[in-house]
Amino acid sequence: MKTKCYSVKLESLISISDKAYLARSFNGNEDIIPKSQYFGRDYDSTKSEAHWISAWILDKKTLQYSTKKERCFDETGKMLPSYNFEKHIPKKVSKKTKIDENLIR
Repeated sequence: MKTKCYSVKLESLISISDKAYLARSFNGNEDIIPKSQYFGRDYDSTKSEAHWISAWILDKKTLQYSTKKERCFDETGKMLPSYNFEKHIPKKVSKKTKIDENLIR
């Protein structure tokens, strides 16, 4: 089973019990995040600390987050490879072709 997660930049993430974290976003909102929905730190983010949190729990919370950076994790917490599919639409070519007279016998 795959779990879709977003990279969330947080001001602080504090463990408050065996089963929950207290997360504070930069706009001052605080919420409790279950530890089962936390998938680790995002080390690609350089400006501030970012953490991988499941998408469905973020919809229910008031934390500020962006949907630009998303990844999927398996049930063991391992990050799955991400694929980006882009559709190529070729340019229209006119049907008229000019024949080079030097090539005709």
